Amino acid sequence: MEIKKSQTANLEDKKTTWILIGFIIVLAAHFVAFEWTQYEKTFDGEILDAGEVSLEEEMIPITMPEKKTVPPPPQAVTQAEVLNIVEDNADIEETTIVSAEDQAEFVEIRDDVPIVVEEPEEEQQIFQVVENMPEFPGGNAALMAYLKKNIKYPTICQEQGIQGRVIVQFVVNADGSIVDPQVIKPINPYLDKEALRVVSGMPKWKPGEQRGKAVRVKFTLPVTFRLSN
Repeated sequence: MEIKKSQTANLEDKKTTWILIGFIIVLAAHFVAFEWTQYEKTFDGEILDAGEVSLEEEMIPITMPEKKTVPPPPQAVTQAEVLNIVEDNADIEETTIVSAEDQAEFVEIRDDVPIVVEEPEEEQQIFQVVENMPEFPGGNAALMAYLKKNIKYPTICQEQGIQGRVIVQFVVNADGSIVDPQVIKPINPYLDKEALRVVSGMPKWKPGEQRGKAVRVKFTLPVTFRLSN
């Protein structure tokens, strides 16, 4: 059996209305509370009328730098020239001025002094071929004997079986001395060094001649290194 309520006791239909009324009451209460709130206003100080307000600007005095006056330089004291008036009959000592030209000693320049002009020496020129070529003292046979006697075959080259011909070029001066030896065809550093040593230690040669005068001549000499079985 269902329990039925009467229409007058049913409050669900008026629920929305009462909610709206509640919102209105709450908003009205807040509005009244804001309007009735008073704030205490305090102000310290004097209130001046607009017409009484005066703005006073602080005036800063303008100061100009002092102008320093420079005193004028002292005037030079000029001494007046004193003119001594001498009578015509008075004796006056004359001052003689000696010039440096009077005491100068004159040097005589002579035109007969010989002027030495150095002519280029023909000995400074190195010839490749001349009328009489340089020669070892005693000839080629003596040269071969000298090389055979003075050459020391390097041991390392002997052990390795290195042999051959080293071409050495040098200059025979006008006095027969040997200068500027150099290897132009090398074989081995040890053999090249030994060839230069032997050539540098050679005695003076008979110098080459051109037109009957000893001159410098470039000479090429082969130095042969050969192992004997």
